[in-house]
Amino acid sequence: MFKKLLLLSTISLSTTAFSQNNVKEKLGNYLDSLFVHHKVMGSFAFAENNQPTFIKVVGFSDIETKQKANMNTQYRIGSISKTFTAVLIMKAVEDKKLSLDKKLSDFYPDIPNADKITIENLLQHRTGIHNLTNEAEYWQYNKQPQTESSLVNIIKKYKSDFEPGSKHEYSNSNYILLGFILEKAYKKSYADLIKDKIARPLKLTLTEVGGKIGTSKNQAKSYQFTNGNYQISSETDMSIPIGAGNIISTPTELLKFILGLEQGKLIKPESLNKMKNFMDGYGYGLVKVPFEEYSGFGHTGGIDNFRSALFYFPDLKTAMSFTTNQADMDTNEISIKMLETAMGKDFEMPSFETLVIPETELQKFVGNYSSPDIPLKINVFIKDKTLMAQATGQGAFPLEATSKTSFKFDMAGIVIDFYPAKKQFVIIQGGTKNTFTKE
Repeated sequence: MFKKLLLLSTISLSTTAFSQNNVKEKLGNYLDSLFVHHKVMGSFAFAENNQPTFIKVVGFSDIETKQKANMNTQYRIGSISKTFTAVLIMKAVEDKKLSLDKKLSDFYPDIPNADKITIENLLQHRTGIHNLTNEAEYWQYNKQPQTESSLVNIIKKYKSDFEPGSKHEYSNSNYILLGFILEKAYKKSYADLIKDKIARPLKLTLTEVGGKIGTSKNQAKSYQFTNGNYQISSETDMSIPIGAGNIISTPTELLKFILGLEQGKLIKPESLNKMKNFMDGYGYGLVKVPFEEYSGFGHTGGIDNFRSALFYFPDLKTAMSFTTNQADMDTNEISIKMLETAMGKDFEMPSFETLVIPETELQKFVGNYSSPDIPLKINVFIKDKTLMAQATGQGAFPLEATSKTSFKFDMAGIVIDFYPAKKQFVIIQGGTKNTFTKE
């Protein structure tokens, strides 16, 4: 009897492992399909029980020379850099170089409310300091090298958005300032601090502060896919997002970083617990990440047309990460499918079929639409034989037909179902439905 039970349990275990391998293979096929349909290029990995168990790379690091990306290709990781900055701040607190209640006025007294803003406020985005990347003028200087004084002068000229400590509002300005504060505290460059206090202890060789993109050094450029072509994106000068978004890395090294952080290899467990002190869903350079009944932490990133994510779920002992250099879809869908795969769950493959609808038929959808529930209007129009939609004060986006009356915009996870007889459409995004009526 004992042997039978043992045999049965062995069979069921091997079946589970086999089905999970099948799902991993399916995830690889899914990512290949996304690339074939010009939805995404990038690098993807997850780890189970502290070991990488899935790695997949699709697409090119350089379209012009047809240079394929590989698992060592470096991508700009955008705001995941904020987690690195927060770790360095906690290290500085442990080294008695800084304290969380130290005031911003000790470094930059000219910034509005500097005497009321603490290091902790900066870490949690609870300062009221205006986000410089929200301003139109940012796009006039973001490709030019900037100095500490030029960036501080830009930040201090904006009025405070709210009373420090009163609420959470994401602002890249907070972490740009933290990057400079770290340099003052240690009398070392931010790049050297990343090298000395994070990359070296974890033996990371591909994680560093980025500069001008060098494809000969296996660094990816970023792209948009429009009108049947890949168009190269402009490059933010990496002197600007110091502390807020200037790191380059790979998904496998990002996994080593978050696992090393969790295992106490960078800062003490009590320092990490403080980082997980979530208020309004944000800790110190960490976002609270819900998934089904589980709760994880990590960060996402976006700079130019690079998108990235890094999450760790302690209860599942699972970490996942991706870096993309072209994504014409909602990358949250990729995160969900990666986590489902790591849990051994099957997922539904999307349909990439789209219809070509004659312009004469598209004409019946054209018009200005409004909703009593939402304070913005949506203009639907035709451009270059493509149906487009544009909400008040936002950029226009193309709609792909999935049936004669249903359209989608994958990049934002939007589905629009038109009802021409009623002169209405229903827009679905993130599980929320809203009805708009033609004016």
